[in-house]
Amino acid sequence: MALRSFFVGGNWKMNGNKESLGELIGTLNTATLDENTEVVCGAPSIYLDFVRSNLDSRIGVAAQNCYKVTKGAFTGEISPAMIKDCGVDWVILGHSERRHVFGESDELIGQKVAHALESDLGVIACIGEKLEEREAGTTEEVVYNQTQVIAENVKDWGKVVLAYEPVWAIGTGKTATPDQAQEVHEKLRAWLRANVSDDVADSVRIIYGGSVTGANCRELASQEDVDGFLVGGASLKPEFVDIINAQA
Repeated sequence: MALRSFFVGGNWKMNGNKESLGELIGTLNTATLDENTEVVCGAPSIYLDFVRSNLDSRIGVAAQNCYKVTKGAFTGEISPAMIKDCGVDWVILGHSERRHVFGESDELIGQKVAHALESDLGVIACIGEKLEEREAGTTEEVVYNQTQVIAENVKDWGKVVLAYEPVWAIGTGKTATPDQAQEVHEKLRAWLRANVSDDVADSVRIIYGGSVTGANCRELASQEDVDGFLVGGASLKPEFVDIINAQA
């Protein structure tokens, strides 16, 4: 079994300003963080340069979205090349809010994943089912289909973190139980083993997102196939440090 380093991403979404994010950066810069955990903060695009310039270099920075080409007449979009030019090495793609609020299709997300990886960005690729899909018993079908489109666009899995985020748990205060999270993560790893390779199944980090807090992170982190977290609201609070140190 490959040793998968723990990965904690903070998705700040459309929150913060220079003052509040500056305070958060100060907290993170002075905190004692588990050296064995990789940490990446997803900042609003307008603050990427500010965050990368001020955040300690031991913590990575991610954009929350990008487009599928290098440049052009795409008003309001940003490209992987621009992200890299700000010294930023990661991007979050396929988040449920991009899928369900902004109508991004699996196909578009796949194209974005391919271009981001070709541009040498690391990709946090998000998948997850809605409440009605879980209640209808189609969770596996939904996440397998989403993962399939991502997999078709990945050549180097070393640059990919897969984030399972059940949509019904994002920002709702409802969290998948550790057993629910483990069940889906285990099935996703089995899917990778069957459809990609043993090496990829053993090495790719599958992280959980959906109302992760300082209170529930340790039990979630104890699950065999939960390799970290993508944290929303709690990543804007000092308890983010506790989540980073969930395995310490």
